[in-house]
Amino acid sequence: MSFMRSEASEAPEAIACFLDHNKTALHALGRRLRSMDPPVVLTSARGSSDNAAGYLKYLTEIALGVPCASVGASVASLYGASLRVRNGLSVTISQSGKSPDIVALQEAARTSGALTVAIVNVDDSPAAKSADICLPLCAGPEQSVAATKTFIVSLVASAAIVAEWKGDAALSKAIAELPEQLARARELEWSSFIETTARAESLYVLGRGPSFPIASETALKLKETCAIHAEAYSAAEVMHGPLELVEAGFPVLVYAQDDVARPATEAAVARLKSMGAAVAVAGGDLPVIAADHPLLAPIPMIQTAYLAIETLAQTLGRNPDKPRQLKKVTETV
Repeated sequence: MSFMRSEASEAPEAIACFLDHNKTALHALGRRLRSMDPPVVLTSARGSSDNAAGYLKYLTEIALGVPCASVGASVASLYGASLRVRNGLSVTISQSGKSPDIVALQEAARTSGALTVAIVNVDDSPAAKSADICLPLCAGPEQSVAATKTFIVSLVASAAIVAEWKGDAALSKAIAELPEQLARARELEWSSFIETTARAESLYVLGRGPSFPIASETALKLKETCAIHAEAYSAAEVMHGPLELVEAGFPVLVYAQDDVARPATEAAVARLKSMGAAVAVAGGDLPVIAADHPLLAPIPMIQTAYLAIETLAQTLGRNPDKPRQLKKVTETV
């Protein structure tokens, strides 16, 4: 068994550990955020962690109406710009918590008067130590280059912050059910997706709203573990320029969660199928486990997707743990 498969399979237990370990800190953070009422959220992250930050963006904007932006780390680390985010919230998401540019952006936000929160898997890392508040992921060691369980726990951490900030009991209750749901999600198989994608040179991965960052993460994993050119788009954005590349047999993976975006996503699926695209729909012909809240729907989906991608990599004769050009910790400036 690859490290990628074993680590992705540990996500349900890692979520439970995170929620238990950080229960008091999350309650306190929620009270503080309700009191200070930040007008804006900025995020500091790269790679898979930036995709998790994208999920946080959709949750803060949908559930709270608070704008959230992923700020380019080089703005602080290379260009030395002074940020103007006083009374804002800055969230750093990182597995290692040690990339110099990420740490520099967090420090720039803190210096400007933002409350800084670090979501990291190494709780004695530079990002953890320099943040106002650290929420350790508690995911345990992750040896595969491909991040899986740390990404999933980062999604849950993002949802938990929003639930506590809003004081949303229904969302908090639904988050508590995720470990059991992901345990079931890891038993599902996407055989048809694996068979189609194994023959592909490139494909699109689509989502809408909270599932769009999950599409971005899926495309990233297909690149790094399977060396397949995968591009992620919003199910709305793909209807513009990217549609020109679609032809008969072109593979498309679509995340279709059951929320207000579902009808528009289904319309996009119908258009793609009419053009001859080979469309697979997570939440349609690909089985998924439903979450108890629509904002959480993408989390069980990525649990199943990770294991399908690991199988695909093995099918293609690749080692999903050791991509040729990558290493586990990438430090950029």
